Amino acid sequence: MSLPSAMYRVKVPPIKIQGIKTKLVPFIAANITWDGNGTYYEPFMGSGVVGFNLAPERAVFSDVNPHLVNFYRAIQSGEVTAWKVRDYLEEEAPKLAHTPADKHSYYYEVRERFNATANPLDFLFLQRSNFNGMMRFNSSGLYNVPFCRKPERFKPALITKIVNQVHWVEKLLARHPQWQFQLADFSDTINCAEAGDFIYLDPPYIDRHDEYFSTWDHGKADLLARIVQGSDAGYALSMWHSNEYRENSHLESWSGEVRTTEHFYHVGASEKNRNAMTEALVISPANAVPLDDVQPLTQRVKCPGFCS
Repeated sequence: MSLPSAMYRVKVPPIKIQGIKTKLVPFIAANITWDGNGTYYEPFMGSGVVGFNLAPERAVFSDVNPHLVNFYRAIQSGEVTAWKVRDYLEEEAPKLAHTPADKHSYYYEVRERFNATANPLDFLFLQRSNFNGMMRFNSSGLYNVPFCRKPERFKPALITKIVNQVHWVEKLLARHPQWQFQLADFSDTINCAEAGDFIYLDPPYIDRHDEYFSTWDHGKADLLARIVQGSDAGYALSMWHSNEYRENSHLESWSGEVRTTEHFYHVGASEKNRNAMTEALVISPANAVPLDDVQPLTQRVKCPGFCS
């Protein structure tokens, strides 16, 4: 894989997370230049949608959320397969459908079970039936996102779409045996990067983010800016730029090339976080495609299951 890339078809991984970058992947791929000869690092892997679609030869995906890391490790090891996911969801779907949409829903039984066992299939179930794709844990590390109140959420068509998403990731990991999934703080991951490597960053959005797995504040955001810009590796940072009310002053901490595009966020815990926004991509100067060479985007996103 080398960049830039005219990416017209974006695939979506099975884990649904608020703020997923599905619709921004073509914009990201078109504005970055990298020869792909080094290692790709993604210290805030989240759903993995950006790196999975870029598909570099060598990659290190890391996160502080152990459940994300364990889920993709489970696919990599064969513990989780598309067929196991189908069997699991077909067994669990009727149990959810036959309970109320309130606090007595079967969803909460699965949530309690997951908090006790950290089963990756239960994690998938919760992220595909919770409220708005939120990813939230309390101070004790327990998953506490409420139910989406749709007992018949796992209809056959959705189950098939999720199974297909898992199968895509299975094939992707089989083709890229050098990919690694690590439980690590962003600083530890970034400090491994060298000249010729590339780092894609999608950290929690400063001043806009609800609790994820660990706290995120201005201090960590400033530290991220310092260590990334002090690295010999190239980088690209996804961050909100502005909305109709204000601009993001944190971007002043970054000296790279800034590219922007309009985006609409449908997810968030509150209505104020579901609105139109200008999205920024801050790119290390040596890795920014000259503006005159950026190809216009005609985006067709393949969204099995949850893009809307």
